Amino acid sequence: MAPLRPDSAAETRPMKMSETRELANRRALARLEKALPDVFPAPVLTHALARRWTPPMPRLAVDSYWRLHPLRADRLARALAARSGTPQGWTWRLKEGRKSDLPVSFRAPPAPFREKAFSRGPGFCCVCGQPVFRLGWHVDLWDREPNTNATWHTACVTAWRLWNAPSDQAKLLRRLQQRQCAQTGARLWKTSEVDHRVPLFRVWREHRAMAWPALLSFWGLPNLQVINRDVHVEKCAAEATSRRRIPEAIEAVVTVRRPPCRRGAVQ
Repeated sequence: MAPLRPDSAAETRPMKMSETRELANRRALARLEKALPDVFPAPVLTHALARRWTPPMPRLAVDSYWRLHPLRADRLARALAARSGTPQGWTWRLKEGRKSDLPVSFRAPPAPFREKAFSRGPGFCCVCGQPVFRLGWHVDLWDREPNTNATWHTACVTAWRLWNAPSDQAKLLRRLQQRQCAQTGARLWKTSEVDHRVPLFRVWREHRAMAWPALLSFWGLPNLQVINRDVHVEKCAAEATSRRRIPEAIEAVVTVRRPPCRRGAVQ
């Protein structure tokens, strides 16, 4: 077997990670430029080209953009919901039977357009109710009809994840609060936790009659805060006490107002 030449030996050596990334990004950029439509959101393209790993397709670039900006997606989703408004005849209810398509708990954000009775069908977002266009975008930049293969805006997907799992964005929320506890103003520790300013059980009890778009703010950024763990424990204990006292107070009022039973009457 003939000995390897110096250039052949260089070709067979393992590639460094930086070289692998550079090669992958060149291939991904070529695919992205080939698949890129004539009209494309400029902020998304700027974001895609600045990524450590270039997304190879326009749809992946849009998804990556909203994943990096969850608070922006939250504001947009609530604004789109306000544009749709509360569907006629809809009220916030919870699941009662097995076949019901209503949410099981009040901790899940209300979504009327996810219910069969109020769904607008393919081409409309099941979160905000607005039309879904090409690439999951919320604005028709291509003069086309809504995409009937889609039922979610890409931004609404990210907002929905934030509303259901706000702790996943704890790092971003800490930076937004300048690493200060929202309750005490002290420094946030590593064990700090994401909390709802107004607890969701109070939203269900006291604000259930609000318009649906306004309700979503209780799951979004306006109602989110990061507080230290010890403060969170005290807050949860106080909320649990008040939550237990409300039914007791109602029962006491009912007992006082209940008319006395006559002798011999069945109680």
